[in-house]
Amino acid sequence: MSKSISIFDTTLRDGTQGEGISLSADDKVKIAKKLNALGVHYIEGGIPGSNSKDIEFFKRVQDLGFTSKVVAFGSTRRKGGIADQDANLQRILESGVSAATLVGKSWDFHVHTALQTTLEENLAMIHDSIAFLKRKGLEVMFDAEHFFDGFKNNPEYAVAVMSTARNAGADWLVMCDTNGGSLPHEVASIVTSLTNQIPGAPLGVHTHNDCELAVANTLSAVQAGVRQVQGTMNGYGERCGNANLCSIIPNLQLKLDYECIGDDNLGTLTNTARYISEIANVNMPVNQPYVGNAAFAHKGGIHVSAILRDSRTYEHIEPEKVGNKQRVLVSELAGQSNIVSKAQDMGLNFDPASEQSKHIIGKIKDLEHEGYQFEGADASLELLLREANGELKELFTFESFKMLVEKTAGQPVVSEAFVKVNVAGESIYTAAEGNGPVNALDNALRKALVQYFPTLKEMHLADYKVRVLDDKDATAAKVRVLIESKNFENSWNTVGVSSNVIEASWEALVDSMRYALLGQISPEQVHQSAARQGLVNH
Repeated sequence: MSKSISIFDTTLRDGTQGEGISLSADDKVKIAKKLNALGVHYIEGGIPGSNSKDIEFFKRVQDLGFTSKVVAFGSTRRKGGIADQDANLQRILESGVSAATLVGKSWDFHVHTALQTTLEENLAMIHDSIAFLKRKGLEVMFDAEHFFDGFKNNPEYAVAVMSTARNAGADWLVMCDTNGGSLPHEVASIVTSLTNQIPGAPLGVHTHNDCELAVANTLSAVQAGVRQVQGTMNGYGERCGNANLCSIIPNLQLKLDYECIGDDNLGTLTNTARYISEIANVNMPVNQPYVGNAAFAHKGGIHVSAILRDSRTYEHIEPEKVGNKQRVLVSELAGQSNIVSKAQDMGLNFDPASEQSKHIIGKIKDLEHEGYQFEGADASLELLLREANGELKELFTFESFKMLVEKTAGQPVVSEAFVKVNVAGESIYTAAEGNGPVNALDNALRKALVQYFPTLKEMHLADYKVRVLDDKDATAAKVRVLIESKNFENSWNTVGVSSNVIEASWEALVDSMRYALLGQISPEQVHQSAARQGLVNH
């Protein structure tokens, strides 16, 4: 039995049917390049001729020299028609691909209800369409839509559909769980039955996640004899999504010892998944298996203590095998092991038995009790640890800020911030306007500091989130603000908490600047540099 599995990615076709996902031709090309680099065997690009984006995509990928096969999608000829004259089949040929997916009905209920034709005509539509594309030299995947439902309802007809496709020359017979309602034991049984009735047929599987079993059903199908798996990156797709290749591939390769994309390519899986989520503008669930940000994150002190001795105690694989990494979170559940691990990551020397460690653990737990959350604010946490370790140089200190927000009838809201900070013993007072109070504060603080620290020109706020911590207090409730900042090289997150959203924002904003200035020159050097430039008392 071959241990090789062909990976068929349909992110660019079936994945785009997911709610909130829309990809331009440029987006599709970028994702296709990533998928090709990942090493998938087939990339289904879309439906040629259905829209201008797909037409442009198929034109552009022809000259990219992919090792992956680019596949066009279409349906069998119309009922009562002729394959040679079918517009849909002609568009597949015109796309320039060497492989095509044809979808056809395998559930008798669908033949009568959706196609409104006879069972015999449906078989003729399947045979004629596949034979036509085979005569033109294409590799053909036949996707038997609703195959598992069809087999449960009328197994003889479902098998007849597959036999017809096989006799017409189909290279792959793909069983689709289109409604996503099948269970793993049903999938295994039906695949086994088809394998026995059409011996030697190259089988594939295409599952949907409506019962959250798409990955499990795919694995069951493979163990029963399937050798091509279809799915999407991050499980994108209509309704509840398609089978998630980001879980299927490592499960097959690392757990079941099948060859899919090779170990080196598997190490790029996390990067590929996150890149595609950025292009699709869809946030990845942090707890997504294998590639999620929290897939190998540890929070409880007992867990962290154990993984520091041997990561196998609480990790089922080495994260690096899929390109991910281990993370230790710090929270009210943290123990000394969490702090030591984070300190080590930052290059700090913390003695687990020292009073210093105990003090900082207590402080973090107190802050978490007040509403701070350091799991998503590593930069604020690092500032705390460096301060506790005596390694934090305060390059500037806060003195005061004031806000002016003015709304005039018929005019947009105007926000202006006035900020006073002390740098190298000198008070700096600045004012700036902004698109809202937080932006005004950011502009005013940056204006005060950038003359001393020019690298701040390179950073900007990338994201801003506010969460009400106790809604029973209504507008007087305490809020937590998380700010993400970026420069040309890195991104970092800071946190602030207060019953006043402006104060919480200011706290997170100041931390973002302090973190950006880590490793900068000392206050004394700042003063000397400012004096040379004539900035003192400016």
